[in-house]
Formats: sequence, C-alpha cells, structure tokens
Amino acid sequence: MPTDELLLRPATAEDLPAVADLYLHVRESAVPSMPPQVHTVEEVHAYVGGWDLDRRDVWLAERSGTPVGFLVVDDGWLDSLYVAPEAAGQGVGTALLDVAKGLHPGGFCLWVFESNAGARRFYARHGLVELERTDGSANEERSPDVRMAWPGVEPLAFYRGLIDEVDDQLGDLLARRAALTRAVQAHKPTAARDPEREQEIAAGLARRAPALGHERLARIVNAIITESLDAASEL
Repeated sequence: MPTDELLLRPATAEDLPAVADLYLHVRESAVPSMPPQVHTVEEVHAYVGGWDLDRRDVWLAERSGTPVGFLVVDDGWLDSLYVAPEAAGQGVGTALLDVAKGLHPGGFCLWVFESNAGARRFYARHGLVELERTDGSANEERSPDVRMAWPGVEPLAFYRGLIDEVDDQLGDLLARRAALTRAVQAHKPTAARDPEREQEIAAGLARRAPALGHERLARIVNAIITESLDAASEL
C-alpha cells in the first residue's frame, strides 16, 4: 500500500496499550535479528502505560485504524522505532523516521543491536552513521549494540556537541587516572615502571576501542602515565 494512506499522529494515553502490544509483536517476530525480549507482557504494559507523554514524543502510524508502527523520542534520543512485520517494506519506517527528524532537526542518536542488520541498513540509507560499538554489557539483553546518529541540519555543531560531552568525561577520567598514578607510587616495590602491566592496560583498552588498535593505545597509555608522573613530581 502507498505511504499516503498512513495516518501519522501523536499518541495519546489511550493508545499506549496498543503501542505495548505492537512492541511485543515486533520483538517476538524479530528474533534472531534482535535478541528475545527479557520482560514479561505485564512488565512491558506497565512500563509503556506509565509513559509521560508531556515529556517524551510518542508518534503512532496507523493504517485503516490499525497501528502499524510507532516511534519514541526522548531527550534527544530515538528510543524506539518499530514497524509491524506485516507492514515492513511499505514506507512506514521511513515516514516515522522523517517525523523524528522534523521533531529534532538538531540531530539525535539511537542504539541498535549489532545483529539487526536490516535496521542498520535502513538507518544508513536514511543518512544515519555508526559512531561506536559496545559488547552489550550495558543493555538489558547483554547483546552487542551500535550507537548510530543522525547529525541533523548542522552536522558540525551536532558532532562538536557530542565531542564536548566526551571531553568532559575524558577530563574527569584523566584527573582520576593522574591521582591514582600518583597514589600508587608509594606502594610499589620499586620506582621503575612496569612495561608488562602497561601493555596489559593497552590491550584492555584495545578491546574496548578496536578502531585505535593496540599500538596507538600503548602510546597513549605511555603518554598518560609519563605526564601523570611528571605532574606528581612537581607537587
């Protein structure tokens, strides 16, 4: 069916049970591209039913009065974009994604499971880029995922905003690392540095940041420790 037969509208509180049912239906149908749902039907309905529609944007796609997709945008993140499997390939996802772009022209991020190749291709076709990957330890399903982003109408400002967030975190971590490097010196059997341990640290970082690789991260670790020790000697 053509997409102009779709009705796209903000969801109301009365729509939330149908949104929960659609979410459960999509997740069940998406296995194994997506990991199995970890919550019960009752838990999902309780969670979705408690959404504050004044705080988050929830939009519904309907065809002939039947919900065929929905999206949720919350605090600059595209939290959800789900399309009923029987409506896949009919432009519903594109229409909903266009709504999200209209709501947040400054850009937004989202998480998608690494195994969900179809969704990743869909987002890439619509201008989203993959920024980072994780081992999934931070999500409920414990499944590797990918952070993607639509950089909005001013990509430079969007990416610089993300960089500023990371730099704030990095500054805190470097301050903590320097303090710990200074504190541990009094408990080491010798003042000599431990090259083997530093290589182990670099290897661990390389597992978390494979794009940089072990050699680059070894140089970064060396610079951090060297500068931390130099700073400690000046106190």
